[in-house]
Amino acid sequence: GKVNPSIPEMADMVGFQVVGNDATIALAVQAGQLELNVMLPVVARNLLESIRILGNASKVLAERCVEGIAADQEKAKSYAERSHALVTVLSPRIGYLTAAEIAKESAKTGRSVREIVIERGLIPEEELDTLLDPYAMTEPSASFEL
Repeated sequence: GKVNPSIPEMADMVGFQVVGNDATIALAVQAGQLELNVMLPVVARNLLESIRILGNASKVLAERCVEGIAADQEKAKSYAERSHALVTVLSPRIGYLTAAEIAKESAKTGRSVREIVIERGLIPEEELDTLLDPYAMTEPSASFEL
């Protein structure tokens, strides 16, 4: 079934309104003379409106859209394993040209980089598990081998 994205669209509209309010505030501040800023009422009105609508929109978005969302871990793992970008991690180990060939084959056949590397016998499976660990790839590394 179709899911109506009205709540995220509302959050977008609130964001647009806040950007407009910010532009109004910026212009009003520029128009103030010395320490006598006759534009203070429009600054206050737009700032308070932005605070109010952002607060309301955040609450509605959290309760009616974000709450209860859960990642499909198997699908995410499948996407990560089928990413052609994985060959960049393998390139220092197997060489740029071989890594590029694997990426092309993966794109052409729809098979994962892991499958192709194992089939070709380029890297032992245990080492490949370490190299292609998606969690390890997201962490900064103190040492980087070339």
